Amino acid sequence: MTSHHGTHNDLHSEQGARRGEHPGRAKNPVIKVLDLAWLEFTKPDLAASERFAQAFGFTTVSRTADELQLRGTGTGAACVIVRRGPRSRYLGAAFRAADSADVVRLADATGAKVEKLPESIGGLAVDLTDPTGLLARVVADTHELAALPDQPTQVFNFGDETPRANRPQRPPREPARIQRLGHVVLQTTAYMETLNWYLQHLGLIVSDFKYYEGQRERGPTMGFIRCDRGATATDHHTLAMTLGPRNRYVHSAYQVGDLDALAAGGEYLRERGFQHSWGIGRHIEGSQIFDYWRDPDGLLVEHFADGDLFDSTLEPGWSPMTASGLAQWGPPVTKDFLGLAPGPEALRELVSMAHALRDDNEFDLTRLRGLLKVATS
Repeated sequence: MTSHHGTHNDLHSEQGARRGEHPGRAKNPVIKVLDLAWLEFTKPDLAASERFAQAFGFTTVSRTADELQLRGTGTGAACVIVRRGPRSRYLGAAFRAADSADVVRLADATGAKVEKLPESIGGLAVDLTDPTGLLARVVADTHELAALPDQPTQVFNFGDETPRANRPQRPPREPARIQRLGHVVLQTTAYMETLNWYLQHLGLIVSDFKYYEGQRERGPTMGFIRCDRGATATDHHTLAMTLGPRNRYVHSAYQVGDLDALAAGGEYLRERGFQHSWGIGRHIEGSQIFDYWRDPDGLLVEHFADGDLFDSTLEPGWSPMTASGLAQWGPPVTKDFLGLAPGPEALRELVSMAHALRDDNEFDLTRLRGLLKVATS
């Protein structure tokens, strides 16, 4: 294992782990994935999905009566695959392995089969099911889409550093061109089991742990988790997971060029009647500039820019969960983002709390009290 350089408490977390707390990584994982490859969804109306996707900044790779593939400007496979289905649903994620040998190694370790992917994607995959029932697909040797032109970024004058003279800034109000998939956030009733499953099978490592105030001795209730590529720095989180009353998709995030692209792209979405959820602000864990939107089916998606990158030497930070601790600056977190706005989603969450308290899982009455305290903190 790579030697570590201590915690990043000087960056944004109050402290590192105490003796005996979760180390944030598996001692001997089966493989170490390199990145997220794509996310998979079903939706009943692919035409409406494509209209929003293009306004949000995706480029369509292909569209048939039953499948929509969307991409960013970067190389690689499509980063979102949407299949026609009776309802809007998140199916799971595909992670990119270093090579086909890792796909075979993971299949051998789990008793799963190695399968060829459709010719439109290419390559090999092993399909696993995580403890929440979601697809965790690991792929290699997929077709590489050529890069597309990036959205031009702005040139900034800072104090006495003035590289821009006789050149006014006029960023166009247009879709914020997606560059790549950044991360996905999930909620689970079996947080520790699911966390350990991803660390052991895919070699992911934790950047930050969050815990309920007054309940640290019971362990973390959220983790921001990155890929372990050794000395190569990767996104602060590729996957984030939080404890909650039901297993569900929370949001997914897509990188854009800069703040101007994000803000002007948001105005473009607003003018077309799409639902804004929260932003613009800058997160604490990960440091991203963020802006959140709802797609036509109510799924939450994020534009982000300027995120943190960590190599494998950083140990997890530890800090309490608070609603006010979600951002360094920006407007107060909204009820919509927290899932508390009146509507079907809030009702489902409320009903699920009652069910979770009756079931055998990690979300018990003490954890419920901690979660309710977070929402008002």
